[in-house]
Amino acid sequence: MPVFVRSLSLKGSLAAALVASTMLTLPAAAQDAELIDVSYGTNWLAQAEHGGFYQAVADGTYEEYGLNVTIRQGGPQGANRALLVGGQIDFYMGGATSAINAVKEGIPTITLAAIFQKDPQVLIAHPDQGFDTFADLSGASQLIMGQEGFTTYFEWMKSNFEGFSDEMYTPYTFNPAPFIADPKAVQQGYLTSEPFEIERQAGFEPVVYLLADEGFDPYSTTIEAMKPFVDANPDVAKRFVEATAIGWANYLYGDNTAANELIKADNPEMTDEQLAYSLEKMKEYGIVVSGEAEEQGIGCMTDARWQNFYDNMVEAGVFEAGIDISQAYTTEYVCQGVGVDLMDQ
Repeated sequence: MPVFVRSLSLKGSLAAALVASTMLTLPAAAQDAELIDVSYGTNWLAQAEHGGFYQAVADGTYEEYGLNVTIRQGGPQGANRALLVGGQIDFYMGGATSAINAVKEGIPTITLAAIFQKDPQVLIAHPDQGFDTFADLSGASQLIMGQEGFTTYFEWMKSNFEGFSDEMYTPYTFNPAPFIADPKAVQQGYLTSEPFEIERQAGFEPVVYLLADEGFDPYSTTIEAMKPFVDANPDVAKRFVEATAIGWANYLYGDNTAANELIKADNPEMTDEQLAYSLEKMKEYGIVVSGEAEEQGIGCMTDARWQNFYDNMVEAGVFEAGIDISQAYTTEYVCQGVGVDLMDQ
């Protein structure tokens, strides 16, 4: 059963330093009013990839913004997006593809911020097997990937690179054993997890290609809400987005000890080693801080980026032409420089 984490204030000098470092300039009304209950549903079990949300709980940033935040973790049996649509949670960790699909299906969701400027989706290959460029992956004996990847980024791969075919597809069961056993196989993964696990199990460092660096560029790990909720609570939406940006800056560049303890409380199988690896890779590859986010703040989104992704997916046959993607998102709450002063790069 998912663990519910309520916002809290740490005691002692650590908490004071963390909260002071955010340099908040909230209106007095926001600071003095009773906290507003807010819920956020993640898309998987608690991990470093959710760290900024937990950080804003742990160091009191959400409370400084007048919010009492509940994080509801997802997982294999999670249904948090359905709970969002059903009005049971306020915000959800979505992505660009699902946001555009919602417009197509007439579901009134809206994306408020994109925490991940780069989707961490990767393809992994064995070293010393001739996979020296991304295009070389077309020579794989099999492409092990999930159904969602097969219907999205694999269509993009076929549209943009020669040699990829449906016959290469092998369903991914979240077990790396078939990949490890076949030196010519290529497998999907998450930058922050599968490469770590493969090296731990097989004893070799795999070749890793981040799809975002090859041209597949959806926004990811977003803050998504229902339009009626945002229309009725624009100030709550603004507070949650801005506090989350500060939480992420502090998680990446500050003391994230307390946030990691909350992550491990929600997900007892999480290890300090995995948390450290994931954080290192997020920073190394610019998953959170890159592009417009470097100067305009974590969570930044642009119309041009949304349009470019949609156009690429139309060309690849993933989306049909004519979807009004402006209904999928708003840039009203982002790209205002919140938290940039906390990003020590």
